[in-house]
Amino acid sequence: MSVLFAGETCWRVGPTRGLAFLIDNEAYYVALLEALESARRSIWILGWAFDPRTRLAPDGQEGPRDPDEIGEILIRLADRKPGLDVRVLIWKSALSINGSHALFEHRARKAFHGTRVRYREDGKIPFGACHHQKVVVIDDEIAFCGGGDIAVNRWDSVGHVHADPRRILPHRARHAPRHDVMVLVEGAGAATLGELFRGRWALAMGERLPPSHSGTSTLGLAGHPEPGSMVAVARTQPAFGGSAMVQEILALRLAAIAAARRTISFENQYLTSHLITEALVRRLEEPDGPEVVLVLAARSPSWFDRMTMDPARSPLIHRLRSADKHGRFRAYAPDSSGGEAIIVHSKLDIFDDRLACVGSANLNNRSEGFDTECAIAIDDAAADAQGKIIRFRDQLLSHFLGVSEAAFAAARQGSTGLIAAIEAMNGAGRLRPLDVKVPGWWERFVSRRRLGDPADSSESWRFFKPKRRGPGQTSNVATHAELEPRP
Repeated sequence: MSVLFAGETCWRVGPTRGLAFLIDNEAYYVALLEALESARRSIWILGWAFDPRTRLAPDGQEGPRDPDEIGEILIRLADRKPGLDVRVLIWKSALSINGSHALFEHRARKAFHGTRVRYREDGKIPFGACHHQKVVVIDDEIAFCGGGDIAVNRWDSVGHVHADPRRILPHRARHAPRHDVMVLVEGAGAATLGELFRGRWALAMGERLPPSHSGTSTLGLAGHPEPGSMVAVARTQPAFGGSAMVQEILALRLAAIAAARRTISFENQYLTSHLITEALVRRLEEPDGPEVVLVLAARSPSWFDRMTMDPARSPLIHRLRSADKHGRFRAYAPDSSGGEAIIVHSKLDIFDDRLACVGSANLNNRSEGFDTECAIAIDDAAADAQGKIIRFRDQLLSHFLGVSEAAFAAARQGSTGLIAAIEAMNGAGRLRPLDVKVPGWWERFVSRRRLGDPADSSESWRFFKPKRRGPGQTSNVATHAELEPRP
């Protein structure tokens, strides 16, 4: 039974030629560096943030113009391969957000001025919204998509080593441990992400780009095809310039929550979505519904998010805990081995060991219809292919718990459920119960009014916001009956 329906819960769907999950940005940057060096025709980057000083292979020794800085790499490749088309399209951020998130586009403008790298900023979006997609497309044949930005404070390893000297900023200060997930795809999924880039570039720059692929990949970075795997690209786009709002990611999440039988697990930076929360509440209230596991950041790193996203989360966590009459809900925040809080920046959903969704969309209202978002969904219908998603989830949870993947897999196989396995292996307390403030008037006010977190462009400047409704409310919010296999 699949929930991937083109035109409803996703944009495009088709079989994959190759796929790899990349846990944390050390793995992402290593794969990205290899793919960039292999590029023959085009390198296209979409980002929320971009810093040309970002090192793809940090060694703990920062210096000016390190050869593994992404800016130096792109300039060098563009010069060495005259036929290579290198473009970087980044959100033209608002000044207030720029300061709170350390987004300084002038660095990239200066770095690429007078070079063959075409760096541009995209402000074609409703006022107050942001371009939040994180995508890299190479030759229209291999692509990366997920939560990982190319920025100086994003690198970390799966060990989240306490005081890792490689987790260093250009001015040599250390940055906090951070968790992210990306997915690498080859074939039709990569070509679809190339189409996404061309559409964004045309809207922002008024220039239409031809497809870059030749029809056959020579990169071969994603491993062997997974039998039975279907890969879909799902989007969020706000209504703007005559274009209708696109809510494929929200529709996919609601359909997958309704269809799940055993487990629903999320890793995410935020939880402020009333629609997602109420969908989970309905499943928790069922006597035989699925387990629900959330891994969230203990606290947001920016002052803007601590004023908006963190207070709005408290009422929703309490709502879920109140609905958990059958003991099937847990919300955790991860720590490093040294007890330092890990910033969870990944946007990952896994349902029933067979559907995984990796993208840029948070579990907040903005990601449902106000910001631009992109996600890759992997549906592994075949029994042998389902093992890939099970292993992926085991890797994620074991790396948080600080135990081996084999030890966690054994605990899972011998336990009555996913929560029991987590708690059996959590002796070091690396996954601690999420501590949220008892919601007072301020938390309820921020959550109800969706301050800084509008669901679409129509309510971005409305103080009194209407009750949230699902996409279409009649066609895209799936029920169990609607999710039966289609002929």
